[in-house]
Amino acid sequence: MTSELSGKVALVTGASRGIGYGVAEALIARGDRVCITGRNEDALKEAVEQLGADRVIGVAGKAHDEAHQAVAVERTMEAFGRVDYLVNNAGTNPVFGPIADLDLDVARKVFETNVVSALGFAQKTWHAWQKDNGGAIVNIASVAGVSASPFIGAYGISKAAMINLTLQLAHEYAPKVRVNAIAPAVVKTKFAQALYEGREAEAAAAYPLARLGVPSDIGGAAAFLTSEQSDWITGQTLVVDGGIFLNAGVG
Repeated sequence: MTSELSGKVALVTGASRGIGYGVAEALIARGDRVCITGRNEDALKEAVEQLGADRVIGVAGKAHDEAHQAVAVERTMEAFGRVDYLVNNAGTNPVFGPIADLDLDVARKVFETNVVSALGFAQKTWHAWQKDNGGAIVNIASVAGVSASPFIGAYGISKAAMINLTLQLAHEYAPKVRVNAIAPAVVKTKFAQALYEGREAEAAAAYPLARLGVPSDIGGAAAFLTSEQSDWITGQTLVVDGGIFLNAGVG
């Protein structure tokens, strides 16, 4: 933990654990102050305490709830006076199976949480601070959004939409705000547990770098994309996949 404040402020959605927590941790470590969101108030409070209540606030609520989006941005502005960076990490994947049999209400829920909520947060941070003062947005997508993703098709389709949302926002918000996405492969989180639990060694063997991702891998990428070192990068999707795509078509 750095002892110096950067003067910058970030809002990270879905950050009580997993990738969002890893992103918040990376931003705090470089001196940013951060507002994190999450559905579970107790888990959020615990995350705030672990990250450091002197630099972090938490706002509980459902990402797709517009009132929650507004409150999260308002609370960030009230507490810190600005919101330079938005990291849209909140997501859901409530179904596993072929999309041929997918309940369309479930599909709507996935899109509401994974795509529409990201747009809502982007709109609100834009009007609250970024429109006049600039900043950066990072959307957490997935490799499922850039390839076929059997049995998690609705999730993959939503992440493909999020990648295109990144392009649209990057074009519309330039030159004030840079907008990029990160597309992780499997990261060791509770959210992705079903993809590796009980077979981690087997799952990791498919990766040229011989391991699954961890939240800090994505945190480091997000820290880069919200730093001055990436000032000439916008509209891009950074694949962080341990080299898994190198094996595409092999075998």
